[in-house]
Amino acid sequence: MFARSDFWIGLVVGTIAGAFGYKMMSEQSMRVMAPAVPMPAAQGVGEIPVDELMRQKERLEDLIAERQQGGIQA
Repeated sequence: MFARSDFWIGLVVGTIAGAFGYKMMSEQSMRVMAPAVPMPAAQGVGEIPVDELMRQKERLEDLIAERQQGGIQA
């Protein structure tokens, strides 16, 4: 039926395939667990200057006013 060498060849090939599959699975699980883009530890609102926040606020208020004016006229 099967020669004795077929068993050993199958055992070696199966062991290599299992080790390769385990390595690929562990690398994939590490990629899934780790965030794609690491965030800085202390990034928050305190780092943005107040004048920049005020400019953004004014710009947003202007955009909202323009959109409301466009909605009334249309």
